[in-house]
Amino acid sequence: MPEQVDVVIVGAGFSGLYAAYRMRELGLSVAGFERGADVGGVWYWNRYPGARCDVESVDYSYSFDKDLEQEWDWSEKYATQPEILRYVEHVAHRHDLRRHFTFGTSVVSAELDEERLCWTVRTDDGREVEARYVLFGVGCLSSTHLPEIEGIADFAGASYHTGEWPHEGVDLTGLRVGVIGTGSSGIQSIPEIARQAARLTVFQRSANYSIPAGNKPLRDADRAAQKADYAERRRLARLSGGGSPHMAHPLKTLEASPEERREAFEKRWELGGVLYSKTFPDQLTDRAANDEARRFWEEKVRAEIADPAVAEQLVPTDHPIGTKRIVTDDGYFATYNRDNVDLVNLRANPVERIEAAGIRLADGTLVELDVIVYATGFDAMTGSLDRISVTGRGGRTLKEAWAAGPRTYLGLGVDGFPNLFNLAGPGSPSVLANMILCGEQHTDWIAALLGHLREGGYAGVEARADAVDTWVDECGKRADGTLMTAANSWYLGANIPGKPRVFMPFVGGFGVYGDIIEKVAAAGYQGFELLTSSQ
Repeated sequence: MPEQVDVVIVGAGFSGLYAAYRMRELGLSVAGFERGADVGGVWYWNRYPGARCDVESVDYSYSFDKDLEQEWDWSEKYATQPEILRYVEHVAHRHDLRRHFTFGTSVVSAELDEERLCWTVRTDDGREVEARYVLFGVGCLSSTHLPEIEGIADFAGASYHTGEWPHEGVDLTGLRVGVIGTGSSGIQSIPEIARQAARLTVFQRSANYSIPAGNKPLRDADRAAQKADYAERRRLARLSGGGSPHMAHPLKTLEASPEERREAFEKRWELGGVLYSKTFPDQLTDRAANDEARRFWEEKVRAEIADPAVAEQLVPTDHPIGTKRIVTDDGYFATYNRDNVDLVNLRANPVERIEAAGIRLADGTLVELDVIVYATGFDAMTGSLDRISVTGRGGRTLKEAWAAGPRTYLGLGVDGFPNLFNLAGPGSPSVLANMILCGEQHTDWIAALLGHLREGGYAGVEARADAVDTWVDECGKRADGTLMTAANSWYLGANIPGKPRVFMPFVGGFGVYGDIIEKVAAAGYQGFELLTSSQ
């Protein structure tokens, strides 16, 4: 007989752990599964050199535990991976959350019993669990992507993917290293690798916008001021577009004087990181406004690079600034001033194949290497769910339902898949905002819904097909009203061959989205069917 629980939670990252906490608070029994050996999610796996969050540490943290907010001391403005992992491990221990999870175990399938409105969840070790509800906290950046390159298995040296970095670390001292990819993980790791390697060759397909983190140690006085102001920081974060307490300039870009614009851009440059794209409210909707932000960025970056010819290759020309996620770096562009660093522009000279000795380029050049680092990212937003066979009404799989791109209502429900929820994924702000607050927002909303179902004697809940259609249209129209679709980004699945080109996150902002889902709840969960067991 399968084990019986109220809720199965898949994933023990920030969202999955908080979901376990809230479900337990509701008095529901929980069985959680995590493929990693411990908690942490993306921060368990991504241990590459230089891995760092692009949201300030004080904000990239749980808000549900007010005592923890006051007790935990962050060491830096932008925490590195080891510190973030220590934090999430501390939270798991503090609230005794590990006991709800089986680690080193992957969920391979979830199948709906339509008559009883429950799910049978199966794992790779043969375990079967029946649950009324399933919550997926599998993350948007958890399914690593390795490009299809001829001869990839022929390389005689060592190969690593930044998203599956060895936990014991890698010593690259004195080695010839090639890094393929200049997205977030590439840009963050390249300065660190350059300091170790005898020679580093960077293989760049697409130049990216990146801004220095402006990182600094936090002093006791800094932490005391942050803690004294925590309630207000959280209030502003929940009203904001990105889940951080930094508001855009009150004027549109071109309404501000040149002096005001420069001052605003300077302040955001000093803040560092991804929020530069939200300096002015129209930066991602008006091309002329975006050009102002781009020109300021370009001036700053060209001043960092000694060789103008190298700078020309490192300045993006194929997308507006902010339409791909702006990277938060630590000395990235200045790294190309080092004598031991070379840049290969793959648009001008593509990879022909990988050989035992290194990477052969289209012009015949062989770049001899001891190590290849694949900083080639993830099958984002949907890739982790695609690994799991999820079968709903009528034997239809989630992969089939999402064949033309993810279809959700509010990012929370999918028609044909009752009692199944995906935390902070497609159709919600997710990767466009502070993911910890996104996970809390979704989990709190789901917890209130499940309490409502219990009080009303309902067996379940399911998004209506017309509500899904309306929300998909709404998300598409909002995205089309911005510059975001002008970039071939992983937000659109453009990094995965054959993946449908659909802008997957909700682009309207964290605060706006919060208002929408609260109004849906206040209207009796409008757009959802509240089900009896016979439905």
